[in-house]
Amino acid sequence: MLAIVGTVPDKDFPITHGELSLDGDLLKISSSYIHVNRGTSALMAAAAVTADMLGTQAPYGFLVGDIGHGKGSRDLYSYLTEHIHEFELDTLTFHYLQPIAHWHDRVLGAVMGLRSKPVLIADAGFMYAAKMSGSARSYDLFTPDLGELAFLADESSPHPFYTRGFILHDENKAPDLIKRAYNHGNAANNLLVKGRHDYVVHKGKIAATVSTPSVEALEAIGGTGDTITGIVSALISAGYEIPEAAGTAAYANRLAGEYADPSPATSVFEIISCIPRALDEILGKDGSVTKGVIHHA
Repeated sequence: MLAIVGTVPDKDFPITHGELSLDGDLLKISSSYIHVNRGTSALMAAAAVTADMLGTQAPYGFLVGDIGHGKGSRDLYSYLTEHIHEFELDTLTFHYLQPIAHWHDRVLGAVMGLRSKPVLIADAGFMYAAKMSGSARSYDLFTPDLGELAFLADESSPHPFYTRGFILHDENKAPDLIKRAYNHGNAANNLLVKGRHDYVVHKGKIAATVSTPSVEALEAIGGTGDTITGIVSALISAGYEIPEAAGTAAYANRLAGEYADPSPATSVFEIISCIPRALDEILGKDGSVTKGVIHHA
């Protein structure tokens, strides 16, 4: 089972867990309904529609409200530390949580103590915490954008706000930043770097790039990076190898964006609704990726 951990910007939203599904344009978890905006709700919605299209088990979610004060994140960290052993997981994706290193270490210790270690994926705040605690190599996949990659590449930065100015996060420097992140032990075994060009990285080597279709209107729509992480999580849980899943997710996200015919007013939910169509085009009848859509290094 795929499980996804994250937060919603509502200080009164209690720790809630359960299967994830869509009801109209709302994300359903247990008996709660959430508007699909950027962030964890977009990631969870993308994973849910991907799993449904693949015919695999619905993903499971762990959510709590946190508006930046950290209380909700700490409560969810504590809950997971105590209860994660109660769930049978093959893939575990961490998203927006306050990057609190000592709580990260407690949760990671609990996960590593499971009878069978799930594939570990981290994005956003949890990726920061993994790097800050020196545990990046315990993860199977990070999904940074270029700004986050610059933080991973800066061996001395304790927080993304303090990434040194000479480590610039522009498109031309992505290969150098990837190399630097691995040299300092601050990258997972695999990376999916999200940007104008998406890079699939396996053990420090760029395995593939995805650059088309290029839909400029997507730049103004929040949440499109979160949807990539949702798609790749569901694909990995379905049994796809991580590099193949990463390339497929990057291409499917771009294609879904093109199908949505977006403008700056387009919501991320409209793009999520097009993910099944995009995956149906990319994946053959036997579930294999159509050749030629991903440029392998």
